[in-house]
Amino acid sequence: MIDPADIFRDVVEMIQSTLSRQVTVTPETRIASDLGLDSVAVMDFVMELEDRFDVSISLDRIAEIEAVGDLVRTIGELKGHAAA
Repeated sequence: MIDPADIFRDVVEMIQSTLSRQVTVTPETRIASDLGLDSVAVMDFVMELEDRFDVSISLDRIAEIEAVGDLVRTIGELKGHAAA
């Protein structure tokens, strides 16, 4: 079972790797506006997450994800675990 805190930690590490810099990330951090990722970068990031967590996030679900916390919850749900 994957702990939601582990998912969050991995997502933050991947964000920092994608941005090539340290950033403060909270569950409320908005992926596009706060992190400055454009739509192509978001899609690349999502593909990396799908590979890392062995999940498939549909385009409908991606459209509903605005903040890092939404992303963590989605991954947790797709892995079959409730993410807080």
